Amino acid sequence: MTIITVKTGGIAADAVTDAKIADDVVGTEHLTANEVDTAALKGDAVTGAELADNAVNSEHYTDGSIDTAHLADGQVTIGKLATAVLTGATDIGAAIVDADLLLIDDGAGGTLRKTAASRLKKYLPSILQHVSNSETTTRSTTSTSFGVNSNTLQVDITPYSTTSKLLIFVNAIGYNSTNGADNFYTIYRDSSDLGNSNKGLAQLKNTSGTHSNVGAVTMFIVDVPNTTDEITYGVNFRCGSGTAFLGHNATRNYIHVLEVGA
Repeated sequence: MTIITVKTGGIAADAVTDAKIADDVVGTEHLTANEVDTAALKGDAVTGAELADNAVNSEHYTDGSIDTAHLADGQVTIGKLATAVLTGATDIGAAIVDADLLLIDDGAGGTLRKTAASRLKKYLPSILQHVSNSETTTRSTTSTSFGVNSNTLQVDITPYSTTSKLLIFVNAIGYNSTNGADNFYTIYRDSSDLGNSNKGLAQLKNTSGTHSNVGAVTMFIVDVPNTTDEITYGVNFRCGSGTAFLGHNATRNYIHVLEVGA
């Protein structure tokens, strides 16, 4: 067999065409580095199988090219949110209404659910703790410490936390048989403060005409000083000449204490 050797110098430019090259005869060792450009690649010719792991990273992404369809559920964590995601939002610019929606962690289990603002109106009253109350049905024309005669109106409580606030609610119904007579009551923190005008937490006075019933309601909030000491709140009723505090039938004098939160 005679072997004919043809030197490359004897081949005219562009004389060797695809038809003269056997399939798979040209391998990677015959390619010059960086010789294959994108123009030489057929559309969709490069598949995921041709890409090495981690070959595509963030510098290859086009801005805006990643949509929500390419994010797996639960992949966006709080660490991926900008610190100004809330403070940078547009203010609602109006009063909160029932139809407004809030996001809430359902049962603190990590599952976010929506809730309407209307649910808050059902929830908030439920967290008011009714600490204690006292009431009397005795009619009185005298004044005694923290009460009406022997029926003491005082509330002894042990607060739930050091950050609590208490709502003190007092109702009193009075009766005047003398025109212009006064009856009033003062709320005190402790019985040892009785008579000390600087220690009274609140006071209300009623003046009315002859044979008139008068009512007085006082509400105020106080901070709980601590949880170790029992706290006493009470009412000192005082009656002027010809007056009385009524505590019979449906009209009652009473004091309620509610814990209303931090």
